[in-house]
Amino acid sequence: MWMVAFSLISANNLNKMNEEFKEVAESFTLPEAIKEAQRCLHCKVPGCKKGCPISNDIPDWIGELAHGNFGNAIEIIHNRSNLPAVCGRVCAHERQCEGNCVLAKKGEAIHIGKLERFVADFDSEAGWSHENIPEKTRGRVAVIGSGPAGLTIAGDLARQGFHVEIFEMGIEPGGVLTFGIPEYRLPKEVVKREIKKIENLGVKIHLRTTIGQNYTIDRLFEEGFDAIFMGTGTSRPKTLPIEGATHPGVRQAVWFLRRVSLFNSGFIKRDEVVIGEGDKIAVIGCGNTAMDAARSALRMGASEVSVIYHREIDTMSALRAEYDEAVEEGVKFLWNTTVKKVNGAEGMRLHSIIIDQNGEEKEMPVDRVILAVGSAPASRIVDSTEGIEVDDKGYVLTRETPYGMTTRKGVFAGGDVTNRPATVVHAMQDAKKVAESIAKYIDAIKLIEAIS
Repeated sequence: MWMVAFSLISANNLNKMNEEFKEVAESFTLPEAIKEAQRCLHCKVPGCKKGCPISNDIPDWIGELAHGNFGNAIEIIHNRSNLPAVCGRVCAHERQCEGNCVLAKKGEAIHIGKLERFVADFDSEAGWSHENIPEKTRGRVAVIGSGPAGLTIAGDLARQGFHVEIFEMGIEPGGVLTFGIPEYRLPKEVVKREIKKIENLGVKIHLRTTIGQNYTIDRLFEEGFDAIFMGTGTSRPKTLPIEGATHPGVRQAVWFLRRVSLFNSGFIKRDEVVIGEGDKIAVIGCGNTAMDAARSALRMGASEVSVIYHREIDTMSALRAEYDEAVEEGVKFLWNTTVKKVNGAEGMRLHSIIIDQNGEEKEMPVDRVILAVGSAPASRIVDSTEGIEVDDKGYVLTRETPYGMTTRKGVFAGGDVTNRPATVVHAMQDAKKVAESIAKYIDAIKLIEAIS
């Protein structure tokens, strides 16, 4: 009887929590999407396309959408993007396509992100197939990591006739898309749909496979791969030199967000997320990850969440829209404030933190502290491989020609692991350039082999 009751309570709690993490932004209805698409002016020099890191042909697919040609619209989008349903939700539209729309000057920019999301969702729900996939005869590519960069590489090269296999250390593919971006911003079902489309291109995904542990770079080459791409991101969180920061009550934002995702998916219990009902939380940092952590903490039952940032609001790296939504949900912000010391209590709980605001020190009661101050690459692959050089911060060094190749012949890298991108779409932008280089590199070595 006790076990049955426990299961029922756990299921009810999980359902309640899933409701708390329900997607915030609403999609267009069909009439709304058509009406919005018809507002596009189809500028001769489209600022929206110039503002898009992957140069999406925005006016073209919006024009098709305006005429109800949904298949044509998604086909145009797929020419540049493998993850439209993701980009439509989490891209920094206000700084990119929408921010460069000619109508933005009047505060009437086309809602491009919301339209892209609508087209991608409509296409997935309809179950259409638009692509003729070539035979995989051009070469073999191993992709390490299934985040935005890895998925972009895989999709682009599979469409060009390469056999691609992804090696992912996690229990599910997607990287930051699955475990780093909260459900209320990017539902995991959306990520799964996008990944399924890439698998349908002939891409094979190996889960729970850690390169540098289960496999090595050398072994991948021995198994016949012509090129290898490292898209492993930055999985090692940075910390701050704060007294008491090693207390168990201080946690990294990436760790916390991953725990939240695992709980929402039913992989771990509620108490393993650490933050409990009524907790007072301090989040240090003011980027989008900090916003995600703060808003997720509220959804996990925290009674009070304060974001602490050492500078002014105008210098925060978070999107203004993310900040506005955090404020609306009840997150508090302390500007020009630093944490000087963490006072730990017994066990996992904290007692308080000492903060310095405008030169005045005071004590602030908290139960947990979440650090959202960035991350750096893990060294597992580099340490187990000869010839891959990194800089003094651990980021992988790459060449301009061929673009993205590391100091080890045939091994390429892109995305956060090279310290270039900062967002999902910038990782995709970098990966697309690397994909072009990988294709040219393999074609070249195949040609040399054929004539030698």
